[in-house]
Amino acid sequence: MLRLATDRLLLPASMAALLLLSLAYWWLDNGPHEIFGTAMFGLLAWHLYTNRRWFLKLRIGRYDARRWAVAVMHTWLAINIAVLLVTSVLISRSVLSFIQFTDNISVIEFHWFSAYWVAMIIAVHVGSHWTRVMVTAATVFRLSPSRIRCGVLRLVAMTFVALGAWSFAVLGVSTKLMFGYSLDFWDFTASVTPFFAHWTAVVAGVAVLSHYSSAGLMSALKLRSQSQNGGT
Repeated sequence: MLRLATDRLLLPASMAALLLLSLAYWWLDNGPHEIFGTAMFGLLAWHLYTNRRWFLKLRIGRYDARRWAVAVMHTWLAINIAVLLVTSVLISRSVLSFIQFTDNISVIEFHWFSAYWVAMIIAVHVGSHWTRVMVTAATVFRLSPSRIRCGVLRLVAMTFVALGAWSFAVLGVSTKLMFGYSLDFWDFTASVTPFFAHWTAVVAGVAVLSHYSSAGLMSALKLRSQSQNGGT
């Protein structure tokens, strides 16, 4: 039970927290930023190891629309993680200061852009696996089915979508994702907590949309399969 909670709940939550902390570069300064980023990559390696069987199943079974969507999502995530890792090594000034490769602004910008894309795709990833997360949480905390709790959680989810849309605009995420250069950085001298609240709302909102999109796609595929079977 402890291992289940650690691998499926604590580990992903810790990686997400480290990523959000790493986004607050102008608050942390370079040293803590690199330490949190290094810790995140370490946990990512552990996450990949614990889920290594998923990679072995890639060539097994039939690919429907949802499975192709998941495969494309993971491919895009892997590309951005690779860019983030490589650029982290190239521009490191603390953890790998003894072998600093470059301080080229283009490499630094690629590092920023890949980090923002990683945040968004991880949100999609979490949303597509949210049913598994909820089942794991129910098992770990021994929760019985409850319509009231389900209704409350759906209301919270819709609230996160609304807050996420607002925070998306406040943080200028669209510009960051489109490789647009902007000098509009968060003023940490004025406030800190709202920065993390906005990013949490963005990630949660994207995860909720991903979850319901995935559920809707699965329902559509199921109805299509039933229709085809009924017509034969």
